Amino acid sequence: MARKSHTNPRKNASQERSRATVDALVEATARILVKEGFEKASTNRIAEIAGVSVGSLYQYFPSKEALVAAVIDRHNEEIMGLVRTALTEVADVPIDKAVRKLVTVAIDAHRINPKLHRVLAEQIPRTGQLAEVEAFNREVHTLVRAYLESRRKEMRKVDVDVATFICVSAIESVAHNTVLNHAEMLTEKAVKVLVDETTRMVVGYLR
Repeated sequence: MARKSHTNPRKNASQERSRATVDALVEATARILVKEGFEKASTNRIAEIAGVSVGSLYQYFPSKEALVAAVIDRHNEEIMGLVRTALTEVADVPIDKAVRKLVTVAIDAHRINPKLHRVLAEQIPRTGQLAEVEAFNREVHTLVRAYLESRRKEMRKVDVDVATFICVSAIESVAHNTVLNHAEMLTEKAVKVLVDETTRMVVGYLR
């Protein structure tokens, strides 16, 4: 049976210098994952790129899996920040405008370092971060459901839980597949068409 890797940080970075060290380690891990892959992301290599000693690294992270987990957390939180802001901004606008905003934000969020996004998607099971990703997804569903519940008068008669699942899944699938597998569709003109068509699809389903 494989030994379970520890992915929780050893201690919190409370002082400014400590936070700077943690930031450098997490950023170095992200760079190595993108350029060299998970297998070459040893703690020695990460410490070297971060400009800190391996001893300093182990003060904060017990393993490279813990560092990858920190990269995943930071990347997801950056994306979630965009989603939260977008859903706050569309709280009082009609469905067609809200959906357009959400589709646009979904694509923009996936365009935050797409190479890193791809690597992290591959490494999430290895680092045991599925629970964190599921919590992230639940928050998105909760926020979207609350919005749809508030716009029931604009929607056809449909179960709001089912509608939430379909809308989130459709938007996420389009954004994820476009950014990771169809980079040729990321020109300004192509993205506009993509947003228009995805918005038409989702709004058509809701109404």
